[in-house]
Amino acid sequence: MNISLSRFLVEQQRAKGHISAELRLLLEVVARACKSISHAVNKGALGGVLGSAESENVQGEVQKKLDIIANEVLIEANEWGGHLAAMASEEMDSIHIVPNRYPQGEYLLLFDPLDGSSNIDVNVSIGTIFSVLKKQDSQEGVSESSFLQPGRQQVAAGYCVYGPQTTLVLTVGDGVFMFTLDREQGSFVLTQSDVQIPEDTKEFAINMSNMRHWDQPVRRYIDECLQGKEGPRGKDFNMRWIASMVADVHRILTRGGVFMYPWDKREPHKPGKLRLMYEANPMSWLIEQAGGAAINGQQRILDLQPTQLHERVSVILGSKNEVERLHSYHLQQS
Repeated sequence: MNISLSRFLVEQQRAKGHISAELRLLLEVVARACKSISHAVNKGALGGVLGSAESENVQGEVQKKLDIIANEVLIEANEWGGHLAAMASEEMDSIHIVPNRYPQGEYLLLFDPLDGSSNIDVNVSIGTIFSVLKKQDSQEGVSESSFLQPGRQQVAAGYCVYGPQTTLVLTVGDGVFMFTLDREQGSFVLTQSDVQIPEDTKEFAINMSNMRHWDQPVRRYIDECLQGKEGPRGKDFNMRWIASMVADVHRILTRGGVFMYPWDKREPHKPGKLRLMYEANPMSWLIEQAGGAAINGQQRILDLQPTQLHERVSVILGSKNEVERLHSYHLQQS
């Protein structure tokens, strides 16, 4: 029997009490927005959406046309439903407060509308990442500070990967579930329940071209992997690197592995490249919910207290035993 995303969310609300009716409706709207983005991505050059928009986002990165389209789709889909107080996006300088003409809800939505956008024009998997927080009762109104909650306080998180299939991956704190878009039906259908990441792996994902800039613990770990059967690990490793966090994390959730985007010496004043609020927190929660681990090198990512909306962070996540080994190497250095 096919279980639709709507039915799954109703059961999470009604039978398990994991989510409120408002959160259920919010997640359905996010899923609908992802469906619209998927259609735009699939049309590609036919829809005139490829190439650069000749503009930069708040991070100083050149925006693709699809970045801007995906951002607008998510805002327009979510602002009128009455479930949200405000939204924040990797593509916007500041928060987007729900306009006064619409009712304000109690949730906060954060998203990276199109992760891995350097891959858009070459037809490699990209995706949308999202995170939902609850506005703290003590706060009047909503401001940037309302969003600055540690990742462990998320009430829902997920991503949608636009690949050979469009797959929505979701957690509401009760495990990780995967839904595949059935294009004939027009709905997301549950295709994998209670996803678990193997604790051990023979795969790592990192951008090897930055090797000369790495810190010693990361270099030590990769050196040991590269030595293979003859080295201290006693087994051969494969390297994978798609340069799309959604695609790399999806592979790890599906078959294990470890993903690293660590701090390095190129920009030593920056704690990392990936964004804590839009990428690291939702992905870390998904990974932990599937039995994996996620750290910034020194500590658990979900325990980090954000200090600004577009904060960056070093990210190491995936199969538990590999992440723990990397953690021990960092602690030995400090």
